[in-house]
Amino acid sequence: MTSTTTAEPEVAAASPDASPDAVDPGAADVATPAGRRRRRSWWPALRAHAASAGRAIGAGSAQVWTRSAPVLGVVSPLGWCVLVLTVASWWAGVALRWQETAIIAVTVTVALVGAVVFVLGRLRYDVTLDVASRRVVVGDRAVGRLVVRNGSARPMLPAVMELQVGRGVATFPVPRLRAQAEHEEIFAVPTQRRAVIPLGPVRSVRADPLGLLRRELVWTEPEELFVHPRTLPLSGSSTGLLHDLEGRVTPDISDSDISFHALRDYVPGDDRRHIHWKSTARTGQLMVRQFEETRRSRLAVILSTRAEDYADPDEFELAVSVCGSLGLQAIREDGGLTVLVQRGRVRGDHRTRLLDDLTRLELAAGRTSLAEVARVASRTSMDASVVAVVVGSTVTSTDLRAAAVRLPVDARLVALRCAPGSGVSRGRVADMQVLTLGELADLPLALRRMHD
Repeated sequence: MTSTTTAEPEVAAASPDASPDAVDPGAADVATPAGRRRRRSWWPALRAHAASAGRAIGAGSAQVWTRSAPVLGVVSPLGWCVLVLTVASWWAGVALRWQETAIIAVTVTVALVGAVVFVLGRLRYDVTLDVASRRVVVGDRAVGRLVVRNGSARPMLPAVMELQVGRGVATFPVPRLRAQAEHEEIFAVPTQRRAVIPLGPVRSVRADPLGLLRRELVWTEPEELFVHPRTLPLSGSSTGLLHDLEGRVTPDISDSDISFHALRDYVPGDDRRHIHWKSTARTGQLMVRQFEETRRSRLAVILSTRAEDYADPDEFELAVSVCGSLGLQAIREDGGLTVLVQRGRVRGDHRTRLLDDLTRLELAAGRTSLAEVARVASRTSMDASVVAVVVGSTVTSTDLRAAAVRLPVDARLVALRCAPGSGVSRGRVADMQVLTLGELADLPLALRRMHD
């Protein structure tokens, strides 16, 4: 006799007196249907397989694109249009039996095959880009040389070399070159304005007459041509800004310096070299010398780069030239130099680095006012003996006064207002002398007027 036992659910029905909290928290998993449990078991595995398959497809696509990019990159936008037209014409000519589209298909196919012939072949050029000087002054002649040499053992078909010059492109046709032959091109770069002009890279270009395919190869790295601003050599006597090499005398008293001030009683620890023996013999007690502290001359230049401070770009170019002239004179005199602009500091430790940084400056609309730059200068150039503020003609006396009250109180303050076409004039705003000049040649005269 077979007995059948029916399994009762492990979770008993809750009695009316039982609280909801008395239900076993694991009961939900036990009561879950078997189909749902099986779904939860295979779903993570399926998701993991899908993710791995997606990564494999992505890696394969990237590899295919990497290998095909040199070929696909040769096709120009016009070439892609012609390629689409070719496929459509062949389909219409074969499937729909349209004779006109068949003729078009044959014509464009011949054009594409002919274009391929123009871009085929391995190029083995040795390209040299040589510039006579990578740093010139505005108006000077900047000359360069491009040499293309056939480094292979067989002749090379004619090609075209393209040289990136700033935002433009210079094109040089290269004729057919025999083995180990070379072709030279001389070019000049315009230097009418201060700028950093990118030169290069040099690319060889092969293209068909219809422009369907275009093959480019890069042969050189890009370089930079610095067109420095014009500067004027100044002498220490003409600037009135730089003092003698010993420095300037200050009211501070020092125990060891150059400028003698007075005698005082000897204090243990004083340097015996500063004992004044004649006074010691006369008074009967040790006497030492006191000195007035001297400081090396240090020039701080604040050059405004805010577009609102200049009426036109020519004013800014004059301001950059004035700043460069003052800075170069400070470097020649072996004095300290600090140049501040709205966006930070310009390197002033070497003439080349100073002119390179000045060449990169551009006008920009900004919220940083002249007074805020002066506040920064007061914190970073507290030892400056002279502070020169170089601005444009639109800067008002109120702006200069706001900058003057934030500059170091023990420094000589001078503002150089650049206004092309105006004459040399002198004024004063608070403790700051204001000099107006219309051209760079007026700078020595304007500085000499500081002492008139």
